[in-house]
Amino acid sequence: MDLSLHYWSFSIPADPARMAGTLGDSARLAEQAGFAEFTVMDHFFQLENEAPADDPMLEAYTTLGYVAALTERMRLSVLVTGVMYRYPGLLAKIVTTLDVLSGGRAQLGIGASWYEREQLGLGVPVVPVKERFERLEETLQICLRMWSDNNGPYQGAHYQLAETLCVPAPLTRPRPPILVGGSGERKTLRLVARYADACNLVESNPEDVAHKLDVLRGHCETEGRDYDAIRKTMFYTAPLGDPDTVLADAQRYAAMGISQFNMMPDRHPIEYVERVADLIPKLAHV
Repeated sequence: MDLSLHYWSFSIPADPARMAGTLGDSARLAEQAGFAEFTVMDHFFQLENEAPADDPMLEAYTTLGYVAALTERMRLSVLVTGVMYRYPGLLAKIVTTLDVLSGGRAQLGIGASWYEREQLGLGVPVVPVKERFERLEETLQICLRMWSDNNGPYQGAHYQLAETLCVPAPLTRPRPPILVGGSGERKTLRLVARYADACNLVESNPEDVAHKLDVLRGHCETEGRDYDAIRKTMFYTAPLGDPDTVLADAQRYAAMGISQFNMMPDRHPIEYVERVADLIPKLAHV
C-alpha cells in the first residue's frame, strides 16, 4: 500500500512568514519517510465543513512548484483540480510546466468543481452540474490532445482552441498520468473508465468502496478498458493511535484493489508525518 500526504491545511502555523518553512520541511520529511505522493487541494477558501472559510489557503500549482524544488522522487498532484478554475489549454501548460521542472513527477488530478462560495466570491462562473461535467470531459480531451503529436484545433461545445501546441512536451512518457477524483456512479466513474489512469474514492467504509469499484468495473467493461490498469486510491482518515487498525484496514482495502491511501493530517503536519513514518515499512508489504 502506497501513501500520499494530502496537505489540505495551511493553518499550522497560520503565520504566513512560517508557512513555506513548514510546508517544505513536511514535504522533505514525507519523501524521506517513503511517501509516494504529495498532494494539495484546489481551493482558495478553506472548506467550511473542515474549518472556517477564512483559514489560510494557498494556490495549488504555485505550491506544488515550490515543493517540486525541494523534493526528488514523490509524485506531485492537485487532488483535485477544479475544472472551472482554469481554461483547459492553460491547465495543460501548467501541468506540463510542473512535470518538466519536477523531472517528470506531475500528475493531472481533476474533477468537477463544486465549492460555490469561493467561486461566487472570486468571480468564477457557476454553471449547472450537467455543464460542469461536459466541461470536465472536454478538458480531459484537450489535455490528451495537447500531450499528443496532434497540434491541430479542438472544437467542443464549451471550448474551442485554434491550436493545441504544447512545447516543451512533458517529460513523463507518454504523458503525465491522469486521475479523476470523485465517486459519482453515472458520470465521474464513467469518465475514469474512459480517460483516467487513476481514481480517488471518498467513501469511508469497505462496503461502499467495494460497491464503487464494482461500478467502475462495469464502466470499464462498457468502455472496453482494462479495469486492472486503473490505479485505485482513496482518502484515509482513521486515527493513527492504533497501528494495527491501520495495517488491518490496508490489508482489507488492498484485497479490493486499492493501492494507495491519501492521508490527511489531523495535527501539525511534521508531527503527523513522523507518526506515519513508522508504518510505511509495514505497509510496503501489504
